[in-house]
Amino acid sequence: MKDFFQFIASLFEDVLFLPFYALADLELENWFLANGVNWLFMLIAAVAFGYWMMQLKKFNQNDTEDRSVKAHSFLGKDAQY
Repeated sequence: MKDFFQFIASLFEDVLFLPFYALADLELENWFLANGVNWLFMLIAAVAFGYWMMQLKKFNQNDTEDRSVKAHSFLGKDAQY
């Protein structure tokens, strides 16, 4: 049983963590390249945020959103604001 767990440890340390070790070595040379995945995620988030804002603007201009206080059933029938 001990050999099985040592195999798992060896698998992770010698094979599966190689990309992370490569990134750790790359960080010492170029920080921007090492954090390329983070930059990619930030770019995707910025594009998604921009798309979301354009959709909100489109719905506001078309006046298709129900903005009354009683638009949601959890507010109850007697909600008066």
